[in-house]
Amino acid sequence: MDITLPFRYKKLAYAAINVTDLSRSVPFYRDIVGLDLVKQDGDIAYFRCSRDHHNIVLYQAPGHGLKRVGFELEQESDVRAAFEHFDQRGMQPTWVSAEEAKQLRQGLGFRVRERHSGLLFELFVGNMHLSNPFVPTVAKIARIGHVVIGSENFEGSRDSLVDDFGFRVSDLIEDRIVFMRCHPNPFHHTFAVGPASSSHFHHVNFMVTDIDDIGKALYRIKQHDIKVVFGPGRHPPSDSVFFYFLDPDGITVEYSFGMEEFAEHGARPPRYMEPVPESLDAWGAVPDGQFGRSGPIERERMPTPHAKGVLA
Repeated sequence: MDITLPFRYKKLAYAAINVTDLSRSVPFYRDIVGLDLVKQDGDIAYFRCSRDHHNIVLYQAPGHGLKRVGFELEQESDVRAAFEHFDQRGMQPTWVSAEEAKQLRQGLGFRVRERHSGLLFELFVGNMHLSNPFVPTVAKIARIGHVVIGSENFEGSRDSLVDDFGFRVSDLIEDRIVFMRCHPNPFHHTFAVGPASSSHFHHVNFMVTDIDDIGKALYRIKQHDIKVVFGPGRHPPSDSVFFYFLDPDGITVEYSFGMEEFAEHGARPPRYMEPVPESLDAWGAVPDGQFGRSGPIERERMPTPHAKGVLA
């Protein structure tokens, strides 16, 4: 049963990723993946694949992994309603400080952890709209598509993402993975979670506008001696053509082409799919052992829940 919450999502806005060496990661995400480097400020690098100021933020860190994910809501009133919603559920949301919001070029926002995986979510409004459009280079990237994690409490995370965060389940492969969308965003999944012995980052996805980008990427990746870990293939749940490879830290990155879209009202119910390889890939590709081993989820403590922020 779908849960209706007092706020509405606009889209997955960005992923904040910890890397161990920006001097390796910056050229990789710029020249190999095809993102636009907006700014590098000390130990932080901002990339975009849209008019937004950032869709990927890389942080220099002792170890690689997922720092947080940012979802943009439709308007400021949604952010305030969402903060109250999580506060009433005892989840200790924390406002993003005015100083950090200015640094991120974002409006009002707060952060809250999913109860079981420990992943930090940021819900905000107003990612600065840049004057110049994103100009594709090596791939015609349309958007950041989704983030996937593994959770040590798979069922708990699944239920929290539905009940606490209001995500809608699009499809699930039994005991393997749940694909979710941030309603009313139409794309089959903007987030997914699977079971894991310890909570970790699985992969980040970029959606391309041309199937040729999948083929070109395969040869570009091989020419640069970058490891391919899955694909090309086609995911039956979303009907996406996919291709996965590793960044310099071993983080799994995906290109995909095509995806089922859902109407805001009257969408089909989720499918309960058999846990067999054919449910994950229709073409018979076999994932490498390094697929989805993208480092831990950062779990450092947040500031005091009602710390002074952009509301002040």
